[in-house]
Amino acid sequence: MTARKFLFSHIIIYGVFLFFTLTQLFPAFFMLLTSFFHRDEILYFYSGGTTSLRLIPYQLSLVGYFEVFLGTPNYLMKFWISLFLTCTIVLGQVFVSCLAGYGFSKLNFPFKNFFFFMVIILMLLPLQVTLVPQFFVLNRMGLIDTYSAVILPGIFAPFGVFLITQVFIGVPKDIMEAAKIDGAGHLTILIRIVIPIGRAGVASLIILAFIDNWSMVEQPLFFLGNPAMHPMSIFLSYINMENLWIAFVCAVLSMLPVFLLYLYFNKELMIGIETSLK
Repeated sequence: MTARKFLFSHIIIYGVFLFFTLTQLFPAFFMLLTSFFHRDEILYFYSGGTTSLRLIPYQLSLVGYFEVFLGTPNYLMKFWISLFLTCTIVLGQVFVSCLAGYGFSKLNFPFKNFFFFMVIILMLLPLQVTLVPQFFVLNRMGLIDTYSAVILPGIFAPFGVFLITQVFIGVPKDIMEAAKIDGAGHLTILIRIVIPIGRAGVASLIILAFIDNWSMVEQPLFFLGNPAMHPMSIFLSYINMENLWIAFVCAVLSMLPVFLLYLYFNKELMIGIETSLK
């Protein structure tokens, strides 16, 4: 292959990748740019005033951000509800998944393969299938219309157990045997050896669990009857219908935690997913 053909093929490949990248990023850029529109512009361009699409505002406006952050406390309250629910679920899920993943990957106990097979089956079941059984159990426990009804099922989600088990399987047994000879127990080995070696997988679980629970819709709708308790993910659908000019700012606010988390853990996410797939 000549140098000219080689260069041409690379230009075509990079062009295709650039096209798909811009296609995927366009909604985020559109949302960010539109959040700086004035209220009248948004109502004119996106509420039936015209069929044209405009990305650059005639006049830069921060009125929407003022309304969300200072003007109406209800918007930020939904954000803090989402953050509380998501962080609680993620912390609990990481704790449970690390303990269960260590047991499945490094310990021998009766019916271990059967229990792990059940974890896989539960992971493959659609969420809608498990909502009704969860509702009956949580109702018997008196937890419906409380945040615990959303938090507890999230903490014991099977995906985290499966992912961390696959990550911990790759931890060398020789290191663990050496620690046992030095008198270390299972908890010490887990905290000081297994988790540090598998930290990329744990970081991957943190990101994936955060994204999944940050955008949850079915669980709050099913378990929380009081709209005042709904998180940002449900509130966005309400605000789109009631107050469009604020919706874009709320969407930017909703996107911010996931974006910052990915920037912090992006390398660990790639390494963790590669490790879990080996």
